[in-house]
Amino acid sequence: MVPTALDVARSEIDLLTIPTAYSPSERPMTITDLVAPEAILPALKVNSKKQALQELSARAAVLTGQNERAIFEVLLQREKLGTTAVGYGVAIPHGKLPKLEKLSGLFARLDRPIDFEAMDGQPVDLIFLLLAPEGAGADHLKALARIARLLRDQEIAKKLRASRDAEALYSVLALPPATAA
Repeated sequence: MVPTALDVARSEIDLLTIPTAYSPSERPMTITDLVAPEAILPALKVNSKKQALQELSARAAVLTGQNERAIFEVLLQREKLGTTAVGYGVAIPHGKLPKLEKLSGLFARLDRPIDFEAMDGQPVDLIFLLLAPEGAGADHLKALARIARLLRDQEIAKKLRASRDAEALYSVLALPPATAA
């Protein structure tokens, strides 16, 4: 049986809720490992999901040196499998690129919420774009899980929504997990 887009989306969301394995020898992944201060968009003005993905692709291309169209196509293909909106006004569009050398993130707080076809029906105003090298495997899933855990925390989301500039947003994202809430 071929899985439907909804099956794919549900299984991916299930993966995001599974705690990542931790080895004492490796440092836990932090959001600042994924997103640099210059990769924060404090008030992105967009009117649709497609426009949001286009704007994020353009900014990600500048930050990563990758082709803007290639990034946009990867994100669109992923969205066709099922929405990357995880609920509570949060979306985590993501994809893998063959020429990318390391995991790369971009965070945007939208000027106003947009429809992102979320399963809970809520419009999205917090978006974390994650791009991974094609061979990233477990690191890609660990990063997705880390981002999902952080952004699903309602206290963190509240602080992000209240922050008005890139520096304030980055400060919230950079807080250690125990003190972030």
